[in-house]
Amino acid sequence: MSCDIHDIGGAPIIIGAGVAGLMTALHLAPHPVVLLSNAPLGTEACTALAQGGLAASLGGEDGPEFHLCDTLAAGDGLCDEATVRRLVRAAPKAIKALEDFGVAFDRYFDGRLRLGLEAAHSHRRIVHAGGDATGRELIRALIAEVRCTASITVLENVEARRLVVEDGGIIAVLAVSRTGTIVLPTRRAVLATGGIGGLFCDTTNPPGSCGHGLALAAWAGAEFANLEFVQFHPTALDGPRRPMPLVSEAVRGEGAVLIDEAGERFLSETPGGELAPRDVVARAVWQKLADGHRVFLDARQCLGSRFSDRFPAIANVCREADVDPSVDPIPVRPAAHYHMGGVAVDGAGRSSVEGLWACGEVACTGVHGANRLASNSLTEAVVTASWVAESVAGTSHARRRRVCSTFVPARPDPSCIRPVVSTALGIIRDGDALRNGVANLLPIAAGNVAASDPALVALMIAMAALRRQESRGSHFRTDFPRRDAQAFPARLTLRGAMQGAVALGWAGTVTEHRT
Repeated sequence: MSCDIHDIGGAPIIIGAGVAGLMTALHLAPHPVVLLSNAPLGTEACTALAQGGLAASLGGEDGPEFHLCDTLAAGDGLCDEATVRRLVRAAPKAIKALEDFGVAFDRYFDGRLRLGLEAAHSHRRIVHAGGDATGRELIRALIAEVRCTASITVLENVEARRLVVEDGGIIAVLAVSRTGTIVLPTRRAVLATGGIGGLFCDTTNPPGSCGHGLALAAWAGAEFANLEFVQFHPTALDGPRRPMPLVSEAVRGEGAVLIDEAGERFLSETPGGELAPRDVVARAVWQKLADGHRVFLDARQCLGSRFSDRFPAIANVCREADVDPSVDPIPVRPAAHYHMGGVAVDGAGRSSVEGLWACGEVACTGVHGANRLASNSLTEAVVTASWVAESVAGTSHARRRRVCSTFVPARPDPSCIRPVVSTALGIIRDGDALRNGVANLLPIAAGNVAASDPALVALMIAMAALRRQESRGSHFRTDFPRRDAQAFPARLTLRGAMQGAVALGWAGTVTEHRT
């Protein structure tokens, strides 16, 4: 098979066009950069579905130290404190940078930013846009800015399929467009591909968010960290629609409560109640459902007729499901939402592979630890994009002539493995289910079919979950129900090229890395 080699002058390539990719490209200006989007800009990015906002200490009584403490508490002992401290200090300036790019955040009549409250935050510090349409507003404004930035070349409907590596470093990106296979020679690539929710049956993520960036990094031989930590949002709208519409945590921040079909509030005795950490609330909702009950989010008393004004997008999706949140409780259930693990990166977003960076959900910076604090994800993506851009711009881009690889894997399709992943890697886990998951995923990952790359990603997550024989944050095992601070003070990493590892029946060498 022939490949069309595109000379891009050694420019860095950003793979992914959500907020992390768009912001990295903008921060690299005026340096030339190529931005790959596997669909028309803004149509499939997970960012566009984000109802929550960005966390930043902007209120008079708030400050970075409070934001730091809340993040560390939610992360359950696995956050990198130095990175979190750096992030929370940079967050207020990041909000200003977004406004400079044209993002219109919600404000009161007197001009002050309207700050919301979400779970495990000690202060109101969540900045929103359009009420519950923050992600859509971010994407709108950033795409408009990218379109008018001459240094950014956007290649739409182009999907990266492999990172070509030689002597431990990136030398090209192998991609597929509507017209065929193309090779983009480069010594610098940035993964900004989002998360893994599409591996699960119940998810708030687009179906294409199936860990594609993790698979690219795996075949390039990158190191991963904290893959076992998958966050389930407690309140997705319970219905047939996929991805599942999210009922934002901000609704609970306004006072909505969780009840069963009898109207009983079942979190009243839980510290923090409905605003307890997400893993706590998600497990409580899951248990209620497992016991044969239904679960509803009741906003009738706290919002009532004001619901549509405060949360117009949520009100619309509820009405489509024949639910009027002003007079009806909203049926909810947990859904896979965010991945705390990812490509292990340093403070500049560099991976263990020379010339490869990662930014946003695909990266593991150490900010989120075992359980992400609400609305820290968009903040992390925006802030770390500037760190990545600075590092990429300061790295040599010498070019060499290379021979094109002719192997192009199939477009990833996780549909056949979703039941396996949902059973093995759900909110409640155990060793037997994890081992069964590994046994089912291994032959698919070792094959050459559309599900192979998604199966490889799920396999790595399952291996990491097996290795962590404790319960911590979003990782809960019934066979190891306690937090084991003595045995597991560290984050777990996966190292090594996946090709040989899968062939040997072992998804990477598992090692402990002290943090």
